[in-house]
Amino acid sequence: MFQAFDNVNDPSHGKARLSALRGELKRRSLKGFLVPLADEHQGEYIPDSARRLLWLTGFAGSAGLAIVLEDRAAIFVDGRYTLQVREQVDLAVIEPHHLIEEPPHDWLKGVVAKGDRIGFDPWLMTAAEVGRFETALAAVGAAFIAVDGNPVDAVWTDRPEPPKGRVSLFPESLAGESAEHKLARLGEAIGKAGADAAVLTRPDSIAWAFNIRGEDVPHTPEALSFAILRKEGRPQLFIDGAKLDNVVRDRLEQIAGVESPAAFAPALAALGSAVLVDKASAAFEVVRRIEAGGGKVVVGPDPVLLPKALKNATELQGIRDAHVRDGVAMVRFLAWLDREAPKGGLDEIAVTKKLEEFRRDTGALRDISFDTIAGAGPNAAIPHYHVSTASNRKVEVNGILLVDSGAQYLDGTTDITRTMIVGTPTEEMIDRFTRVLIGHIRLTLARFPKGTSGAHLDVLAREKLWEAGLDFDHGTGHGVGHYLSVHEGPGRIAKTGHVPLEPGMLMSNEPGFYKAGAWGIRIENLVIVTQPEAIDGGERPMMGFETVTLCPIDRRLIKPTLMTDRERAWLDSYHAEVREKLLPLLKDEADRAWLVAATAPHSR
Repeated sequence: MFQAFDNVNDPSHGKARLSALRGELKRRSLKGFLVPLADEHQGEYIPDSARRLLWLTGFAGSAGLAIVLEDRAAIFVDGRYTLQVREQVDLAVIEPHHLIEEPPHDWLKGVVAKGDRIGFDPWLMTAAEVGRFETALAAVGAAFIAVDGNPVDAVWTDRPEPPKGRVSLFPESLAGESAEHKLARLGEAIGKAGADAAVLTRPDSIAWAFNIRGEDVPHTPEALSFAILRKEGRPQLFIDGAKLDNVVRDRLEQIAGVESPAAFAPALAALGSAVLVDKASAAFEVVRRIEAGGGKVVVGPDPVLLPKALKNATELQGIRDAHVRDGVAMVRFLAWLDREAPKGGLDEIAVTKKLEEFRRDTGALRDISFDTIAGAGPNAAIPHYHVSTASNRKVEVNGILLVDSGAQYLDGTTDITRTMIVGTPTEEMIDRFTRVLIGHIRLTLARFPKGTSGAHLDVLAREKLWEAGLDFDHGTGHGVGHYLSVHEGPGRIAKTGHVPLEPGMLMSNEPGFYKAGAWGIRIENLVIVTQPEAIDGGERPMMGFETVTLCPIDRRLIKPTLMTDRERAWLDSYHAEVREKLLPLLKDEADRAWLVAATAPHSR
């Protein structure tokens, strides 16, 4: 399986490991130290060798930060993990805090004293993050100190070795553009930004730019590496040679100088010119090395982010093809679930394994795109729940099952959430599900002009919940890569999503509602931002969304009278499209019959 169910976190280690770290900090004359969930590349998925936050605290989420002081420790997580963190850390020795409502730099400013020295690893924090902490601590006379060698590593005696996953070439027939052409485009963008070179630290940016894929981190086909691109001249790629076979090395050496990661820091110091750096994603140490060598940092976004997000025609067709394939697997899974769940013998792990089995049956599955979130009952109320042998729940009759999952195929990455009822739903479940669905549909149907950002659209997914005094504590949508990261920027549909949406972006549409301790609901499709089109009688062309996810939405949880005629018409039209595209591809008569019933027009 691509997913393991071992209980990776153990809160009982927290007290001893914090004590060991405090001993190391005292030896270094530090009053405290920051432990982010990050590696040198600032990616969402990091190798086991970089999971310092998990090792220290037991917290296994995908975003967080711990601050360890002499006499107290705090962990900061966002709204996705407010419940999970309390289950995974030792609350007697670690205080949970909300990352957004109580920013860690503000909290730290309020608890340190004048003259305190607080340490951080300059490879694990971005320049933007360091700036916030430096400003906050300076205001109270404390210092933020970049350390040489991470103190956690000094006490982590059984730390895993860094990964050496195999690198493969990503064919131009799937990428739709050669690496040479991409690098030339990026060189032009670097020049327009007023720089002579640009530093890439994000492995997904490097994978896209050089048309390579890797196996270094879970579920995301990227190779941990660094790169320096130039306005003019040969780029440099810093990657462990053990990851490259002769064919891959020969191809890369045609387009770049290939060097070891150890050469990266000296290369930064040797640049000595105007260098484009994304302070939101590049490590603080990158900036420090460039400036120490006499270079000038030009602050700007990673030049790959936007070109990578704007999928070309080849990529978009691959994405559509991948979603047809994934839709067949999902329909088979949901038909199986409807047959088996009422018998009472299923649990979350069994559900997760079966879904992966159906995806494997496609013959095209390369990996899952993230650990499947299969939450039954109260576990469905944890937005980023991770099932383990310790947390595994039975799928109960008359209960909700939420399954958020995705696949990595060579031609596309998928991400889909469906919420199902097993048995008979309550009126409250139906009301909440319908409100979430209405938000999903209103966002799907949105038409919007050039310059519209996700923050402008986010309200559409929430207003029907807001009418009832309800909301959800996560963004409505994120960008998705093309056989790359399931979460990518720069576009977001969220209160904080201020980058304009542009045609070719692949986004998620996933409003939800979570009743803590009881059940949760989320409905997620992926959508492509469409080219602007004229509207009859209108004055400006408008963009919109093309839905590419193909899978029925549970009609048993819908209250049609709560919906408008337009919303009901969309649902019937969507289900008709799902039936038309997937029915010919289903071989089993029971699955075919299930799909026909699941996509029937809804009674009014």
